[in-house]
Amino acid sequence: MRIDGTHYRTIWSKPGNPAVTQIIDQRHLPHRFIIEDLSTVDDFAVAIREMHVRGAGLIGATAGFGMYAAALAAPAEKFQAALELSAATLLATRPTAKNLAWAVDRQLAAMAEESTVEAKRARALTVAQEIADEDADFCRLIGDHGLAIIRQLSAAKGGRPVNILTHCNAGWLAFVDYGSATAPIYAAHQAGIPVHVWVDETRPWLQGSRLTAWELGQEGVPHTLIPDNTGGHLMQHGLVDLVIVGTDRTTRSGDVANKIGTYLKALAAYDNQVPFYVALPSSTFDWSIRDGVREIPIEERSDAEVRFVTGLTGQGAIATVLIAPEGTRGANYGFDVTPARLITGLITERGVTPAREDGILALYPEH
Repeated sequence: MRIDGTHYRTIWSKPGNPAVTQIIDQRHLPHRFIIEDLSTVDDFAVAIREMHVRGAGLIGATAGFGMYAAALAAPAEKFQAALELSAATLLATRPTAKNLAWAVDRQLAAMAEESTVEAKRARALTVAQEIADEDADFCRLIGDHGLAIIRQLSAAKGGRPVNILTHCNAGWLAFVDYGSATAPIYAAHQAGIPVHVWVDETRPWLQGSRLTAWELGQEGVPHTLIPDNTGGHLMQHGLVDLVIVGTDRTTRSGDVANKIGTYLKALAAYDNQVPFYVALPSSTFDWSIRDGVREIPIEERSDAEVRFVTGLTGQGAIATVLIAPEGTRGANYGFDVTPARLITGLITERGVTPAREDGILALYPEH
């Protein structure tokens, strides 16, 4: 997507030096645009764990390039042992997003097919680039399939703007390009269909206000920032036509784990007969589980993220301030699980399906 009119992806090999991977350090957005170099496995682990990068698809792509860095650093005489140690380091960074393990496992399997260390290293770079390209292409296809839903709503409204609510950032900043939940929005905007997006702020990391609002603004998509607890009120008063969110892990039965607060939006949508869609590439499916509430691991992060907030001061400086009483403890669950029964449909790169195992497997019979 575009930043000040220039196309960027969220992750890429440094021109002329593929041993270095470059990312947009998202901690500084929207006030600072900073490109960061990653070259060691520890660099990649810190970037994932400390949310220099975030979002299911981008975490997976970052892990893919991290495994290439691991292959470059692994000594020839202990290559496999070093590779597996690096894989464990990356896997330990964040537990909920399925794309992380999917990318690491894909790299390990691909390198296992090669017989020499140099061939393994070359294959790791190829696969890292394939993961990134595939992520971007799948998100583009999600946009194509989701466009039909928005087009139908627009026709029913006689061409008046379609009001779409989203939660957190499942935009291009969460993937390599296009995004998942935002891909249909961008496709509709580019097709000339009037849309307006209600952007949840998404406490405590504020991915909605910091990231989603910023990227929608860069693309010229009309949007309004709202506190997290406003969505239900808007739905009660007919001000939301459609909810589209992303997911970090989806069971084979259609339960989804997404940023904390998604479940409450799904309940409000269900109560007000507002269509609730989840957009995802297939790399986000966890084919080994069915019960999301019981089986999906939920990340718990530092309570400092709840007690403090960072922003731009009137003097143009970035500052972090305490917003709770001294000594107050916080609980910081990163995700919640929305049961499939509350979901109207899943928008994937292969098409739209009900959030049911039979519908999902009809699109993905290989599983």
